[in-house]
Amino acid sequence: MPYEQKVLKYKHQIVFEKLKMPYFKRQPKLYHQNEACFMFIHKGEFSVRTPDQFISFKQGKGMLAKCFDYFFETSEEQRRSSENLEVLGVILFPSIVEELFQYELTISAAKISNINQIQVDHLLDNFKESINILLDNPEIADEAMIKAKLKEFILLICKSQNALSQFEFLSALFEKNSTEFSKTIHNNLYSSMSLDEYAFLCGMSLSTFKRKFKEVFNESPKRYILKMKLQKATTLLKSNTERISEIAYNCGFESISSFNRAFKSHFGKSPSDFRMN
Repeated sequence: MPYEQKVLKYKHQIVFEKLKMPYFKRQPKLYHQNEACFMFIHKGEFSVRTPDQFISFKQGKGMLAKCFDYFFETSEEQRRSSENLEVLGVILFPSIVEELFQYELTISAAKISNINQIQVDHLLDNFKESINILLDNPEIADEAMIKAKLKEFILLICKSQNALSQFEFLSALFEKNSTEFSKTIHNNLYSSMSLDEYAFLCGMSLSTFKRKFKEVFNESPKRYILKMKLQKATTLLKSNTERISEIAYNCGFESISSFNRAFKSHFGKSPSDFRMN
């Protein structure tokens, strides 16, 4: 996917980043280490899908994400737009945080959600603009300045969260909240995710995911997920007057044609015939 990218690095790690990109359907988070991140939504909107959350973010908001696997998603309507999505990210690595504050992060008693929607107040907005200037003029952003801006951001985000203890908040930021395997599946049953994407969301290889799925549900993932989608479709066809195309989308089918094929194969009749009867 083509996009414009500007970055600033500290100790050879990208810590500030500005992205401008066309809308996409679904893509995994950009980094896969032990980092946490904050994202200013400068222009556009998107949603984030996690094992236990589906949250929408609009222009002017901020997203604070812990170190775990998740997807960015946009709607079909957004993808038809000629607008671009623009975000500014702050990437936080535990080793850098420890260096900045001269302490060792430990297991925290504090708990924060994997994904948090943040109100961008006046202080955070001013900080964003200062980073924009540095990203557009990287020649003035030496390592000492980048280090100072990282520390400033951490102090601001701790203040915005009313953290009782800066140390507890930062330690909790690098602790992933686990979600039971079965809950991850049921929380995302009616998405249009592929098995590879389910595996990613569960933090597993595809082969491990299939094996675990069989152990938990006593059925293959493809068969079970399709069965549950079709069960929901029959309920919607009986109980409301939504268009069949809307029902197909709400049940996680990619298109009306794939929904019709799956429904007829399973029930021996089309969705429209099922509704009429």
